[in-house]
Amino acid sequence: MKTLINVFHPKLEQSTVNRLWAQRLEGLPDVTVRRVYSLYPDGKIDVAAEQTALLAHDRLVFQHPFFWYSVPPLMKQWFDDVLTYNWAYGPTGKALAGKEWVSSISTGGPADSYQAGGYNSYSMSEFLKPLQQTANLIQTKFLPPFIFHGAVGANEAAIRQSADNMAAHILDPLLDPQKKLAALLAKMQEDGITLE
Repeated sequence: MKTLINVFHPKLEQSTVNRLWAQRLEGLPDVTVRRVYSLYPDGKIDVAAEQTALLAHDRLVFQHPFFWYSVPPLMKQWFDDVLTYNWAYGPTGKALAGKEWVSSISTGGPADSYQAGGYNSYSMSEFLKPLQQTANLIQTKFLPPFIFHGAVGANEAAIRQSADNMAAHILDPLLDPQKKLAALLAKMQEDGITLE
């Protein structure tokens, strides 16, 4: 499985979390890391190059900090420019159909702030609905996201551990719940376990 990591961070070299995550993934077999803000400092996205990169991979990872309950500005522009009508969606837009989508996100706030009654009021699952629907529209499979909460106050050990956890999560061949279930059922059958 070939995995594309599109890193969207406007100040990646100053980032403690997203920079380390990108470094952790660079050089791994079948993994391509693209630092999108570095590729397009002027904001002029090469649509053909981006579409070619997407087509060459099976799992599409979108790595970014959580900005104002959403994505960084260039990531939104990237969606607008790259995911074009009749290419990514629309009557003939099936270029990405069947590929996997994984969001890899760092937040400044702690996990308990992202819930009803927390100071951010809503869960991350609720905040990520626009991304999930984008994945649905372009016929990719939205897989469970990796979310690292509390990046602002995290110590170096926690950040290093988050990089390992993130890599294990996004590269897990059984991240797709349907694949995981199929593997479990096959193992049960192999072991002679039946559900009756």
